[in-house]
Amino acid sequence: MRGSKFILAGIAFGIIMAKSEAISWYRIQEMFRFQSFHMYGIIGTAVTFGVLAVYLIKRFNFKDSQGNPIFLPDKDKSWTKYILGGLIFGLGWALTGACPGPMFVNVGYGYLSMILVITGALIGTYVYGIIRSKLPH
Repeated sequence: MRGSKFILAGIAFGIIMAKSEAISWYRIQEMFRFQSFHMYGIIGTAVTFGVLAVYLIKRFNFKDSQGNPIFLPDKDKSWTKYILGGLIFGLGWALTGACPGPMFVNVGYGYLSMILVITGALIGTYVYGIIRSKLPH
């Protein structure tokens, strides 16, 4: 019962991703080929709401669900790691046709080949954890 709010949030996320067609491999390929504005509109909306949420959290000193203040550290001024990380993420996204959230939604939709993609993402995350101390952070 304690985790039910997370299950409900996941279900809502899945429904939104499916209804907005953000899980569609064809929509993602259209985006990477600059053939459609659809995905850019979804991403732009998410970024706009994210910026608004961060502004409101900082402005009104919101607290988390346990009553602790939410601390948002300032970003590093170096762009190198963001460009490299973005390139790696974008390459994986373009090759698989899915980013992390929609991978799970696609499995729920019955596209079981996404299990291979999720396995690859988990292995990549594990390898990153191993070599993290050797990377330029």
